[in-house]
Amino acid sequence: MNKIFTPILIALIVLSLAFSGTVSAQAVITETDGQGHVLTLAQYPERIACLYAFTGHVTAMLGRGDDMVAIVKGLKKDKLLEKIAPQLSSLPVPSAGGVIHIESLIKTRPDIVFLKPETAGIDQEVEKLKEFGLPYFSAAYSDMQSQMTVIEAMGRILNREQKATDFTRYYRQAIARVKAKTDRIPEADKLPVYHAINEPFRTDGPGTLEADWTGACNILNVSVGKKLLEKKRNKRFAGMEQILMWNPEMIIANENQTAKKILSDPQWAPIKAVKTGRVFTIPVGISRWGHPGGLETPLALLWTAKTAYPDLFTDLDLDVEVRQFYRRFFDLNLDDPTIERILSGQGMRTTHSNNEGR
Repeated sequence: MNKIFTPILIALIVLSLAFSGTVSAQAVITETDGQGHVLTLAQYPERIACLYAFTGHVTAMLGRGDDMVAIVKGLKKDKLLEKIAPQLSSLPVPSAGGVIHIESLIKTRPDIVFLKPETAGIDQEVEKLKEFGLPYFSAAYSDMQSQMTVIEAMGRILNREQKATDFTRYYRQAIARVKAKTDRIPEADKLPVYHAINEPFRTDGPGTLEADWTGACNILNVSVGKKLLEKKRNKRFAGMEQILMWNPEMIIANENQTAKKILSDPQWAPIKAVKTGRVFTIPVGISRWGHPGGLETPLALLWTAKTAYPDLFTDLDLDVEVRQFYRRFFDLNLDDPTIERILSGQGMRTTHSNNEGR
């Protein structure tokens, strides 16, 4: 009997060990970012450095907020984000103005570094990471589809693929909901809208995320396709004369102070949007909706479409939409005053002297 059972027992032990090894071993992660860099990891990262505010928002949405070990200064402004990951206020900021302070970053012992595309485009900054063997991924996107691609890639990298695809499914549904109604608007009836990013004269150029989501709302984004001044890399500015000629009927500002400046400055007084009081601060939740480095683009779509064309979206209750969105994706149960502040675009971010990391 022993002669019969011993080989069987050995075989069972071998199979058991093999099976255990299969379960505990994690597949190699290979992801190519939007700038062509190939990230390869032997296991899922535990310690996460987010050197781009957008990647911090995504990391939190994916349920990995507590695993962030290094961030950019901008993430310390977001009040809702602080509720999700209270440790953010005490985390080091090993990056400023696109420059990585490698000694500070190394001390945080990150398993993955998520980069702003502008930083990833600077050879000397990338070489710092390579020299010390720090894996990195550039969160580069220029429209809604590529933004969703980055979110899904981060989901795979951080072992939260299902949560990422749930988010991008909602994102695609929001686009479809808006376009189902606004695509019927004739070209001549599109509402002329000016979008101010952070400051009155900074605005949207072609081939940008903002141009894409405003386009999906079928408004006439007056600055897209026009000649603009590029003072800084990827930051475009319009002149007062141009804006007066465009004469937008609605103005969206990414900052409440910007909206106040536009409404109080005599230069802007002749513009239709100012005359009729249709100057709006975009809502602010985890981040500013629709901002170039923001996560809540699908909410920006819904809000902009309803604000521009209220008669087409009488069935869209933004209070309900906001409550469900943050409960579903961030496990936050918001009270009515918080929802009111989010939709007003006021009181959701701590004011600092600059917009570093945004």
